[in-house]
Amino acid sequence: MENTLCFSTNYDSALIDRIQEETKSVGYYNLPNQDTHYIDDYLERLDKQQGLELLTDIVVIGIGGSSLGTKAIYHFLKPVRQLQRKLHFIDSTDPIALNNLQRDVNFASKSTHFLIISKSGSTIETIAAYKYILGLINGSSVDYCPFTFITDKNSPLEKHAKEVGALVVNIQDNVGGRFSVLSSVGTIPLILAGIWVDRVLQGANSIKNSFFDNGYIQDVLLQKATFYAKNVANYPINSVFSYTESLRYFNQWYVQLWGESLGKKQRNSVFNIGLTPVGLTGPKDQHSFLQLIIDGTRDKTITFIKLENFEVSSPVPNITLKHLEDTDIINNVEFSTLINLQADSIIESLKKVQRIPLDEINIKQQDEFSIGQLIYYYELLTSLVGDLLNINTYDQPGVESGKQILMEKLKEIKDKQ
Repeated sequence: MENTLCFSTNYDSALIDRIQEETKSVGYYNLPNQDTHYIDDYLERLDKQQGLELLTDIVVIGIGGSSLGTKAIYHFLKPVRQLQRKLHFIDSTDPIALNNLQRDVNFASKSTHFLIISKSGSTIETIAAYKYILGLINGSSVDYCPFTFITDKNSPLEKHAKEVGALVVNIQDNVGGRFSVLSSVGTIPLILAGIWVDRVLQGANSIKNSFFDNGYIQDVLLQKATFYAKNVANYPINSVFSYTESLRYFNQWYVQLWGESLGKKQRNSVFNIGLTPVGLTGPKDQHSFLQLIIDGTRDKTITFIKLENFEVSSPVPNITLKHLEDTDIINNVEFSTLINLQADSIIESLKKVQRIPLDEINIKQQDEFSIGQLIYYYELLTSLVGDLLNINTYDQPGVESGKQILMEKLKEIKDKQ
């Protein structure tokens, strides 16, 4: 992974020391070096409970940070991997989505296993979906427990799991939901799918080592974070433009990570501050957002993410169309070449426009190592920007307020029944 900045800025080297100190209390920093023996232990227990060889479908029930990161990695690798099992995601309370999934997966089959993921163990959306599945399965008189619960130690969900004799995997200490993809929240479903989790962690660790050991990525991240923080008033919108469909769910993960982490009140202040994330997929969003970038308000930074090597060879056929002879220029051109030429052309055009800060991330291969790098890169960048903005990067008081209001409304409905 390479990151080229088209801007430069001075940064305070003391930021490294502050982040180094933060690694003692914020758990995600150390996940690339985690002891993964718990994964083997879990697989052994699951094999005894339900039989690994029987499993074909894994249903991940979780919302936000409990599913977005896993979804991002799975869909990045799915097009280029022969995976062992399919992952399905229930990450909404949309009744149509629930019904459609039931058409695709036999919930009452022994080939299906469910991962119920909630850090707090009491997430309303997750528990609602779990109850929905439980209601369907109980009606089929299933004689085994098809559930694994992934949650914090001593959470209500862990207590429930032990009560019903289900499997439990705890989330590592001090790991927030949106930073949890490299924890058991992500490693368990990914390993069940057949993804090489060790390579994902190795990719993340390469970024960690480069940053904390004064490698190439340290200067890049410090410059980029400092620029964002210093220019928060001028460039409050940060757009990620991913030039591969395989990163469309990564874009969603980035939007949550960035928005929920960096939209806060500053410490010891009444001022609200924040950076707004926008996830775009090229080249299709060239036709919906590019005009706004070029001729709209100059309040956006743009990060282009390109994949250097697509694992598919697919040229445009050498066909001449009547009245469209001018388009023969694309004949025999690989689609992988075409999409990167589109990205390069847009980058070049934007460089000619004043006051649009750009940077470019090049991913060498569509593999586990590369997505591990990208995930950890953005987690680190988020932490660095949060420190410079003088906010608590890891809480979410605005979200908690909405949860409390939801509970009050649900209680009102319950009282009326």
